Amino acid sequence: MSYGKIPQEVIDAVRARHDIVETVGKYVHLTKHGKYMKGLCPFHSENTPSFTVTPELQIFHCYGCGKGGNVIRFVEEMEGYSFPEAVRVLAEDSGIPVTWSSPEGGSAASKDPERTKAIEAHELTVKFYHYVLNNTKQGLEAKQYLKERGMSDRLIGQFQIGYAPDEWDILTRFLSKRGFDMELMEKYGLVAAKQDGSGYVDRFRSRIIFPIHDRDGSAIALAGRIIGEGQPKYLNSSETKLFTKSRTLYNLHQARPAIRKRKQAVLFEGYMDVIKAWHAGLSNGIATMGTALTEEHCAILKRQAQEVIVCYDGDDAGQAAALKSIPLLEAAGLKVMIAMLPRGKDPDDYISEYGAEAFLRTTLDDSVSVTKFKLLYSKKNHIMLNEEGRKNYLMEAIETIADVETSTEREIYLKELSKEFDISLDALKQDCHQLRLERQKNNPQRDNNDNSWNNGRNENRRTSDRPVLMPAYTYAERRLLHVMIRDRDVAQTVHERINDAFNVADHAAIAAYLYAYYAQGYEADAARFMETLHDARLEQVTASILMMDGDMPFDEDIMEEFVEQIIKVPQLRIIEQKKEEMIRAERAGDAITAAKMLSEIITLEQQLKG
Repeated sequence: MSYGKIPQEVIDAVRARHDIVETVGKYVHLTKHGKYMKGLCPFHSENTPSFTVTPELQIFHCYGCGKGGNVIRFVEEMEGYSFPEAVRVLAEDSGIPVTWSSPEGGSAASKDPERTKAIEAHELTVKFYHYVLNNTKQGLEAKQYLKERGMSDRLIGQFQIGYAPDEWDILTRFLSKRGFDMELMEKYGLVAAKQDGSGYVDRFRSRIIFPIHDRDGSAIALAGRIIGEGQPKYLNSSETKLFTKSRTLYNLHQARPAIRKRKQAVLFEGYMDVIKAWHAGLSNGIATMGTALTEEHCAILKRQAQEVIVCYDGDDAGQAAALKSIPLLEAAGLKVMIAMLPRGKDPDDYISEYGAEAFLRTTLDDSVSVTKFKLLYSKKNHIMLNEEGRKNYLMEAIETIADVETSTEREIYLKELSKEFDISLDALKQDCHQLRLERQKNNPQRDNNDNSWNNGRNENRRTSDRPVLMPAYTYAERRLLHVMIRDRDVAQTVHERINDAFNVADHAAIAAYLYAYYAQGYEADAARFMETLHDARLEQVTASILMMDGDMPFDEDIMEEFVEQIIKVPQLRIIEQKKEEMIRAERAGDAITAAKMLSEIITLEQQLKG
């Protein structure tokens, strides 16, 4: 048994060397609850832990969103990897040689020859432009510009910064000589076709080049900044199969270790800010690529961090962009803080003028909460010198504070307003309370932290705390599968009695996979069995079944009772169908058909009793 060309012994070794508690613990804070470990689910936003890890079985399951599986599935879900990618990353992490082939033949890295060739071209292009910057006369002006911006040789090397000279086809000739197909290079944005169709020219000219990498550190695109006057000031590669701006975060490949360690990312507007912040000692900085923050960006960040500090420019445009980013980040389940830079200063300017220590203090230590930022943002839009401006600001401030969930935090902000404007705290509290009551009347289904297990981000809300009762046969099937996955002999007995004649389709599929698993000579191993499913939904159902209380009694009599319940279901359904037909016949005045249906029902019921 193997996945494509990945040897099964490699998959087994990967699981054996990556304890699920340790691996999940890098992303989720887990606490012990009996024989389980629990924490807040990293796949959806929640306030009460419903994410459960079972060390004994080496699996995870979330009772909130339903995701579940073994350690490989967890890494797949967290990082957005395919199964082979997750195995490769975990293998490399534990020192297991990556020598297997892809399903199509060849090495794992060459599964998509076109993609591999495009990445190879980008990697060579980055090295070429980096060489031009550091070793040619053409790069002198760009190198001097970077030095004036505070860029050391070490920093230039760290980020592989380069220079595309003012020539029409220097890169085109460089890549052509090395056998790269120019049509493919155009498709991936490194060159452009001439209008007359006579050949190709370089896409980037007279620009400082900042390489863009994917999450694994492979070069996938370029960003160019013009020196001196000219438009556009910044130019990115066109979007390709390798590069999509809405899903790419600059420097994520280098920042990931620090982000994971601190569970915190610092979000900048541009790559120069990221680079200068890195030089100042901030290694968990990332930036969007010339586009506004998207839901995809936020989802990527959620897989890496619990908190995001937004560090945008201190001008009006930067602060407006920061305000727009807040709901997107919060909707992804991230805690949001805002770094307040002086008006008109961007991170690059601030570091140059005030130094690294002041920047780190302002960004990491003195960042403010979302509520505080909204109050400051609102305040600067009103004229505080006249009564009308102060009144309008106060009304907006109360609306902002009314959004705060905890009464303690609301009181802190209201006290600040009371002190600043010399207004009765009781009056402010009364206005705030009245506003919250009005909102609750208008939106009675709004989340309530006292009885909600999550913050409502794209989740189906629970309407009741009562457990959903399942049919007896469904419970019987789940209990049987629970034991079958743990006990080969029980699985064999059930196989002989009912094969895969389970009444729930997912249960029948799991049983079929389980019989095949045991037929290949494998012993009971929940985490290993789940690998054979190759279906996220079935893995989730299996994880849910395995999370059932394993201390419930089980013996041959109980097994026989469960089997009988399962076998009877098709007959019971036929009886119910016959009863409906009898009722329709009676209503239609067809006494003969009704009597026939009754006779058949009695016979079927007697068979069931027998």
